[in-house]
Amino acid sequence: MRDAHTLYITAGSGNSFKPMLVLRQRGDAGPAEKVRIRSVDVLAGETRSASFLALNPRGQVPFLVTADGKGLGESNAIAWFLSEGTALMPAEPFHRAQALQWMIFEQTALEPNISPARFFSHIVPQLAAEHADDFLRWHRDGCVGLAVLDAHLRQRPFVCDHGYSVADIAVYGYTHLAGEAGFDLADFPAIGVWMARVRAQPGYLGVTPLLSA
Repeated sequence: MRDAHTLYITAGSGNSFKPMLVLRQRGDAGPAEKVRIRSVDVLAGETRSASFLALNPRGQVPFLVTADGKGLGESNAIAWFLSEGTALMPAEPFHRAQALQWMIFEQTALEPNISPARFFSHIVPQLAAEHADDFLRWHRDGCVGLAVLDAHLRQRPFVCDHGYSVADIAVYGYTHLAGEAGFDLADFPAIGVWMARVRAQPGYLGVTPLLSA
């Protein structure tokens, strides 16, 4: 049996950012097992190597291998697992369901649009021209999702009634990177106010220093 979880991440990734921020902000109340961090270079093809595919046949990061050898993929699932037993995880059943609702929303309405637009415009801009039609769809659908989130955040300081939670971290993961994907966040003022609140939380660290530490 291993004596620690192992979390595989990659630099610059909004999805890797989520569980890493949970680890910084969960305090001493998190699971007893320590968490080792292993950085994988996606652009260099390391997630397609035989050794990594043996761990995760889907070849994706983030990916968690638990202390007892179980594998867990998907950024929000990992963030949820690492939040259990901490102040980041709502205890009341409705609040937990509410957190899950917005984490699913993030993965269906925000991440699928912001992430690829950011990847091809900011990380590998040399490939942007090949995705001209995709950018139109990503920005159209992404703005719909951002408008829904903005309307929701006009009514409350954080995503859930619980207060600051794993749901805020999950939704913030790619929302705060939307500017690098060509979205104008000035069009969504309530999101801007909420992002400032997230940045003001104890232990907050931005995506570049957090994933490069």
